[in-house]
Amino acid sequence: MDFSESDKVTAIRKTVREFMQKQVFPLEPELRRKGFPAMLPVLKETRQRAKETGLWAAHIPEEHGGAGLSLLEFAHMSEELGKSPVGHYLFNCQAPDVGNMEILMELGTPEQKERWLKPLIRGDIRSCFTMTEPEYAGSNPVWMGTTARKEGDEWVIRGHKWFSTAAEGSAFAICMAVTNPDVPEAHQRASMIIVPTGTPGFEIIGNLSIMGDRGGDWASHGEVSYQDARVPLSNLLGGEGMGFTIAQLRLGPGRIHHCMRWIGICERALDILCRHAATREIAPGKPLGTKQMVQQWIAESRAEIHAARLMVLHAAWKIENGGTYAAREEISLIKFTVARTMQRVIDRAIQGLGGLGMTDDTPLAFWWAHERAARIYDGADEVHIEVVAKRILRNYGLKVAR
Repeated sequence: MDFSESDKVTAIRKTVREFMQKQVFPLEPELRRKGFPAMLPVLKETRQRAKETGLWAAHIPEEHGGAGLSLLEFAHMSEELGKSPVGHYLFNCQAPDVGNMEILMELGTPEQKERWLKPLIRGDIRSCFTMTEPEYAGSNPVWMGTTARKEGDEWVIRGHKWFSTAAEGSAFAICMAVTNPDVPEAHQRASMIIVPTGTPGFEIIGNLSIMGDRGGDWASHGEVSYQDARVPLSNLLGGEGMGFTIAQLRLGPGRIHHCMRWIGICERALDILCRHAATREIAPGKPLGTKQMVQQWIAESRAEIHAARLMVLHAAWKIENGGTYAAREEISLIKFTVARTMQRVIDRAIQGLGGLGMTDDTPLAFWWAHERAARIYDGADEVHIEVVAKRILRNYGLKVAR
């Protein structure tokens, strides 16, 4: 396995890094002051400039309107984009759209692709994904209360969802609902259905307040109610009862995207810490970086980031060469390892900056508040740890439930 950067990857990193430094980082102070909705006009102009780099929707094949990067190539790009809270959004490869594009491209009908996928790739519309429910444990994806029953030529959907990222302003939702409640196999009871957000019965109750911030537009997490929302049977995505399978297809590569974004956050946080340590004097002529404790924070962060990056690139390589199922253990390993690495690196950077780290003069405080969720979404740490441990113990002859 050779993880050295190809000339193509080196060129991609250079292009994105320069774009971030010139076009994105200068916007961040105003973005932190005003919030995402107020900055939308400026961000839309920046998105247009991002298109001109040739790396728009980079994860999508060229024949569909993207840049056609492989999963491994996009992983490198994702790290660079992760250095800003809006990096992925500006290049139209942000969650949840990135996952919705992938499953529509893989499983959508020609009509679904024409109506939803093409404008999503162009950046003309946005989407959301409604799966998690407040009344049911999010770590058990086969247990949910939202139902979709057939009535004539329509699905009638009823249920309650939350943490529907970017629901505000979305043109459509992909809803996971129970369509076959009597099937013995729990993993075959749910399906995914496309629901235009203008459908009567689809209601955004509001944006959840996350660590004191409700956000807005794409930078939000909506609570959604389905009250007998009716859509055509043709809005079914994939086959009936395929909801869990599609979710796994969506989440495998998605965890690569997330983990490399987190590594980008780590790199930016470490850079902020190092710059501060090299220039901040704690006494005349004595920079903060002369303290061994600070040097230890820097060295440990560099080692942990390097190890995490190699783990993620290995998982991406394994997905590309063997598929998501073959890499299921590696996917679980990176999910909890990289999330925890990110939390430690951000914490060290905040500690090193002292009072400055608590302010919104840097992105550190934002990441500390908003990226704590990394250890919860897409499978809580404890779930992934248990999955890995059980697989290992079975090799020693211990019978443990799956």
